[in-house]
Formats: sequence, structure tokens, C-alpha cells
Amino acid sequence: MARLPPRRYCYYPSVRGSAAETKHSRIQAASPTRTAPADLSENPMITAIVLIKAEPKSIPQCATRLAGIDGVSQVYSVSGEWDLVAIVEVTDYEGVASVVTEHMTQVPGLRSTQTLTAFRAYSKKDLEQAWDIGLE
Repeated sequence: MARLPPRRYCYYPSVRGSAAETKHSRIQAASPTRTAPADLSENPMITAIVLIKAEPKSIPQCATRLAGIDGVSQVYSVSGEWDLVAIVEVTDYEGVASVVTEHMTQVPGLRSTQTLTAFRAYSKKDLEQAWDIGLE
């Protein structure tokens, strides 16, 4: 059986029956061939979504500079009120603070930002995997 790549997110425990268990541990118990990296359960990733307004002429340069910052995993150019959206993935809240308040502010052409902290990630892929192995 092929080994699956390590999961990027660790879900926090929810109470089921008498013991708390994570979604990751239920998947691991149902599929013994899947193993989690040691650091995933110890250091779950914190994801922040940063909405960015930039000077219209400098949007491509801002996006390129933002994408080069450690901790920024993706940058999207978007339509609407905001010009760019940056996805920040770090191991702790100090990392979010450092990326947003120290590194992003050094990018010329940025006018303002709004930071949203993600609590939990949901994806179609995760739901399909849960159904494939018989989880509720």
C-alpha cells in the first residue's frame, strides 16, 4: 500500500465517549499504514489569512516580495476590496506577529492589512478520506 504524505494540519481534540482524541489519531487507528511525523502532533501549524491593500501600480512587486517572506506559504491577487491575500503558516502566534508586523510592513507599496486567524481547516479532500476509511 502506498504511504500518504504527512498531513499539514493537526486537528485539536474533541471529546468522543470517555476519552479525548484527535481526528488524526482516529485516522491513524483506522489505517495502520499511515504514520504521523513526530513534530506534527507536538507543533500544529497556525494559519493566518492576511488581507492586503496595495498601491495599484505595485501589486505584482508586492506579491513577489510577500511570497519571499519566511512563513508566507502563498500569495493571491484577488478582486474586490482587497488587492492581495497572503496565507501565513507558522508554528506559533509569535511567528504570526513577527511575519505580519515586522516583515510584511517592510514591503514597499502596501497600504493596509487585516489579519484573520484560522481556528480549524476543512477541505473536501479530508472529508473524502474520512468516508473512504469509514469514519463518522
